[in-house]
Amino acid sequence: MVGSGYAGIQALRFLEARLPSGAADLTLLSPTDHLLYTSLLPEVCAGVVEPRHLAVAIRGVLKRTVLRLGHAVSVNLADRTVTCADHIGAEPARLGWDRLVLAPGAITRTFDIPGLAEHAVGLKNLAEAAYLRDHVIRQMEDADACDDPAQRRARCTFVVVGAGYTGTELAAQMSRFTRREARHFPRLDPDEIRWILLDLKPRVLPELAEALGTKAAGVLAERQVDVRLGLSLAEVTGDSVTLTDGTTVPTHTVVWCAGITPSPLMATLGRPTTKGRLDVDDMLRVPGADGVFALGDAATVPDVTKDGEPAGQTAQNALRQGIAAGRNVAASLGYGQARQYRHRDLGFVVDLGGTDAVANPLGVTLSGLPAAAVTRAYHLYSIGSFTNQIRVASDWALSALSPTQIVQLGFLRPRDSSIVAAEKTDIYS
Repeated sequence: MVGSGYAGIQALRFLEARLPSGAADLTLLSPTDHLLYTSLLPEVCAGVVEPRHLAVAIRGVLKRTVLRLGHAVSVNLADRTVTCADHIGAEPARLGWDRLVLAPGAITRTFDIPGLAEHAVGLKNLAEAAYLRDHVIRQMEDADACDDPAQRRARCTFVVVGAGYTGTELAAQMSRFTRREARHFPRLDPDEIRWILLDLKPRVLPELAEALGTKAAGVLAERQVDVRLGLSLAEVTGDSVTLTDGTTVPTHTVVWCAGITPSPLMATLGRPTTKGRLDVDDMLRVPGADGVFALGDAATVPDVTKDGEPAGQTAQNALRQGIAAGRNVAASLGYGQARQYRHRDLGFVVDLGGTDAVANPLGVTLSGLPAAAVTRAYHLYSIGSFTNQIRVASDWALSALSPTQIVQLGFLRPRDSSIVAAEKTDIYS
């Protein structure tokens, strides 16, 4: 198994439960020793949830699987090996396989925008989330100590690109956080804090029903988030951004949440891809590659409930594909019956912070406190580890009852904060 995201861990859980002891040796190749519950990363930025509480320990959920730490950098179908690189610069190792399940997930999708790679930060892992929180607090500290009004305004201006799930949640939660905590800075006025949310699409949350996007846009307006649609970045520098309409916005903070792209690993197989996602059949098998399965964000999985259209790149799909992949891998070994992948959409949840959220469980549109209750219940259920569920629920309770700590933790140095450095995508170069 390559990848310890939702899809990979769910597949291994199924295989451990389905396969008799000794029927197969299960190995997981992953750069981390945990499953990261990425859906709550904006709450890490806002100081609501502790970073480690979103890391579900692999050794706590998988009992028979051997964990091999490292990055899978290429797959050789001819000799049935995976090449992996570790964290400390040792020579790459080659691992053999009889069945290969690829679930390496996705990385942040970037474009050739001048200065973007050097000055923007992403939000795909704990290091980026913790760094962004530190960075925002640092900007507020610097603004509080600054006498130049123009510099103060630039330090207090934060730009988020992408009004999908992550960008919308981040802008809503961080605007609430920074305006509320500005009272702890003697010379900062909450009205000096400005969050700008950009997207080329004509509305917020374009992936969801328009009613949900409208509700979310209302919350953003209440939080004084400056939403600018039909716009993106033309250039990024260390102290400003230029928008596609020619406007220049002085700022020291650009957060890039404009989508994801499949892991570059998929291109090494030499098999057909669609927009970088490896093509598979409705059994999650890679055509022309015996014994190879692929799923999650890195695979184009046909959904037979929608006439074979590609399944969405969501946690719901990943979890269900993990079960399907586990079942079909077990069947290929003679245990059980293989089945097509079928997805039943349970709806979506978008946590906007506090008692604000939007959700459509089973097609019912909710907002406000009812949506917030459904959203948090869904997240707790989806985390899938009792230890992490208790810790996250405790974080929510403590956040509601006690003041937030305004401290910088310094886990990631600024020079290591770029998207390429933080997500280590240079290993595929």
